[in-house]
Amino acid sequence: MEATEMKEYETLKVARRDDGVVTVTLNRPDRMNTLGGSMKPDLWDVFSDLLLEDRDLRCVVLTGAGERAFCAGADIKERAASRPPRAEYFARQKFTHDLTRLIETFERPVIAAINGVALGGGMEIALCADIRIAADHARFGLPEVNLGVLPAAGGTQRMPRLIGESRAKELMFTGRMMDAEEALACGLVSRVVPQAKLMETALALAAEIAAKPPLSVSFIKNAVHTGMQVGMEAGLDYERYAAAMIMDSEDRAEGMAAFLEKRKPVFKGR
Repeated sequence: MEATEMKEYETLKVARRDDGVVTVTLNRPDRMNTLGGSMKPDLWDVFSDLLLEDRDLRCVVLTGAGERAFCAGADIKERAASRPPRAEYFARQKFTHDLTRLIETFERPVIAAINGVALGGGMEIALCADIRIAADHARFGLPEVNLGVLPAAGGTQRMPRLIGESRAKELMFTGRMMDAEEALACGLVSRVVPQAKLMETALALAAEIAAKPPLSVSFIKNAVHTGMQVGMEAGLDYERYAAAMIMDSEDRAEGMAAFLEKRKPVFKGR
């Protein structure tokens, strides 16, 4: 299926397919797709503006250019000479946290197709995805401790919630990397596939999700996110609210009718 470039960016490639799937490619392969240059502002523009305008969007696949790296984190060559005052850094880091929350809470599902190393800030970007699929040579880690700093783009909060407190602390205390098989075993990724099959697998899953009713998928995503942050009772309250919100949707009527008529439903997101 052909894809059309949506907008030109300095550090990203963004392309849309006819099935409602958009690919966002971190595009600094000569720097292992590190989060330097204009990449953070570019990602902000994509998720806060460009994709929100596409009401037929159904799923996003986030990946990196080349086969070496999904994203190797901060560009240390750019960062090494910078030592801002504490108050300035504290205020500035709010943008990074807002960016990761923007990706994490994006209205449509985000699949990370991890095509190489995902380290530091790159790992933290991957943690914001709803689903992570890894190439078999991918490696993962939060090695900030080796540089005398700590994961500061949400890693200390998202990694323990995903793989457990003890294992997450071990990774962050030591800065070691895990391979794709260990990542699969601990639930960091949901699938490991050969590099040559990575995008094919991610796009096939995205297309499968894209064919489902968008309102249901979005409310499922929000219900899970809400439930992971609050207690069971509050989570169940949101689940009940979400179910009520789509009770009179056109897609619900279409899904029921298609089931009874033994045909494939056509969902429109209404």
